Order: sequence, then C-alpha cells, then structure tokens
Amino acid sequence: MSVFETIMLALIQGLTEFLPISSSAHLILPSQVLGWQDQGITFDVAVHVGSLLAVLGYFRKEVWSMLIAWLASFTGKRSPDALLAWLIILATIPAVLFGGLFKDLIEQYLRSAYVIAATTLIFGALLWWADAQAKLLNDEYQIGWKQALFIGIAQAVAIIPGTSRSGITITAGLMLGLTREAAARFSFLMSIPVIVGACVLMTKDMAENPVAVDWTAMALGVAVSFVSAYSCIHLFIRWVSRVGMKPFVIYRLLLGAFLLGFLAFS
Repeated sequence: MSVFETIMLALIQGLTEFLPISSSAHLILPSQVLGWQDQGITFDVAVHVGSLLAVLGYFRKEVWSMLIAWLASFTGKRSPDALLAWLIILATIPAVLFGGLFKDLIEQYLRSAYVIAATTLIFGALLWWADAQAKLLNDEYQIGWKQALFIGIAQAVAIIPGTSRSGITITAGLMLGLTREAAARFSFLMSIPVIVGACVLMTKDMAENPVAVDWTAMALGVAVSFVSAYSCIHLFIRWVSRVGMKPFVIYRLLLGAFLLGFLAFS
C-alpha cells in the first residue's frame, strides 16, 4: 500500500471502530469503489492494536479502578467497579461463543457487499427506533446481569458484517434505559476484551500463514488508528447527549443506499 492508502485505511478503522456506523461497511469501500488492494492481516492487527491502545488510554482510570476492584472481589470485597468488571466479562461471553460457532459459516456466506449494505440499513433503522423511544434514565453502574447479558448477545450479532459492534451495543443499551453517554461508555469498555481477542486470533492466523511485513506501514497504521480512535471516543461521548443518534442513523441510511446503488449498477 502507498502511504496515502495506509493513512486512509487506518483512519477508517480508528473512526469506525467506535462510531455506530459499521467498520466493515467502510472497509469495503476502498476495495470495491476505488479498487484498492486488500490491506492484509498484518495491517489489520496493527490498526486494531491502535484502537485498543486508544480505548485503554481514554478509559485508563476506569480500567485501572475496575481491575483493582475485580481482583479485590476474589477476597470478598464488593464494589460498583468490581460488579461492572464482572458484567463486562459476562457480556463478552456471547461474542466468544457465537464467534467460535459461526465464524467460518459467516465468513463463507455473509461476507458479501450486499449483506453489508442491507445490515447497514436495517441496524441503522433499529438504532433510530431505540434512540427515539429511549428513556435515558440509568448509567452503566445501574444495570444487572440480565441487562449485561442482553447487551452481550447484541454484541455477538455484530459478527455479521455491516451490523456495527458499537452501533448494536449502544442500541441495546438505549433499549434498556441507559443514557446515551452510559450506553456509549459501556459499549467502549466492552470493546476491550473483544479487540484483545480479535488481535490474538489475527496474530495466530498471521503466524500460521507468515507473510512479509512492512514495518513502516504497521507503525503508521498503529499511530494513525490510535489518534483517530482516541479523538473519536472523546468527541462522541462529549457530543452524543446533545446530538443524539440521528446524524449517525442518517449517515448509515445514506451509506447503505449508496452501497446498494453502486453494487446494482457496477
């Protein structure tokens, strides 16, 4: 890849990993619309590492507090941070199970541009409905294990390309009465074990199918995805209570319609 392509793909990954607009929908655009070559698994690892560092950096205080509280919970000490840590672990289990059971099936049959276009539209409309009827009463510390499991099941559905992991988990949070900021924070914290798992699996695949590594592109991908993802998290949490989800819904509907139109006439 050229330096320009490297920067653009890392920007796309960093921004769309946490915005409710579907990273898979955007990552097909350069190859399908512009004819760019596939970035390869090594670059995927790099940009996911950048996104992981961004969410860990932004929520460093929360993550550290939850880690200490979680470890203390094994000695019988209970606290809101410990409970939140356990709920995030619980919410991660459906994605692990669903991914392990259906990953190959989905990659074989559902990694289609038409599927991505359709899910971009469908789950965009669902986000609009959830945001419109949301009660916006609770924060992430007020949910229980049933609510966490529900959000976790929603996250598992995001293995279907075009769904958007952040989009569907925020949708689930809004349906449960969380405020927009709380739904976003819980979604972003849930992303940490998921991204770690994705990096481990991709690294395993990379080790089993070794290819030449462009370390310059890798380093640039980590740096650009980190900066873009960190900025995205910061701005999204600051703005979401004021602007709501409507701008992202409109964008998803336009993107899905564009993809369907492009595929129909290409």
